[in-house]
Amino acid sequence: MASGLSIPSARPARRRMIAVDSGFLFALVDRTDAWHRRAAAQAHTASQGWITTWPVLTEVCHLYQRWLSPRQAAELMADVADGQLAVWDIPLARCHALPPLMEKYANLPMDLADASLVLLAEHLGHGRILSTDERDFGAYRWKQQHPFDNLLARDPAPGEVSG
Repeated sequence: MASGLSIPSARPARRRMIAVDSGFLFALVDRTDAWHRRAAAQAHTASQGWITTWPVLTEVCHLYQRWLSPRQAAELMADVADGQLAVWDIPLARCHALPPLMEKYANLPMDLADASLVLLAEHLGHGRILSTDERDFGAYRWKQQHPFDNLLARDPAPGEVSG
């Protein structure tokens, strides 16, 4: 894989896939990021399939270009084009759900990328996610009641001290 994400080319069933947020994708590539060790420790979950949204990809490409290199952004998009990272398109009929979500969580605040991941969880029927944003994904609920299961926040990476 061009970006070094090591996502297998087999396409798992979408219902079992894990949603990935921009912070996770950034931390996975940036070895100086505080979350890098945890992100790298979750690389094995790629075998279950990772899925994201276009708003998340827009955000992470901006971060790659600003803080790493334009090459990183291009490599990530090559991975998408090759089917290594699945992308869910928000159906037009579901876009009406975005403003109320963003208003509900305005105190955090919720951006479009996060709102798109809430809709993705509803589409998948589960809230398994990899995100560095523990506070917000600890507060968000998909289908208004179900908490996210942030796999990245569960345990420290080997050799990392929690606390």
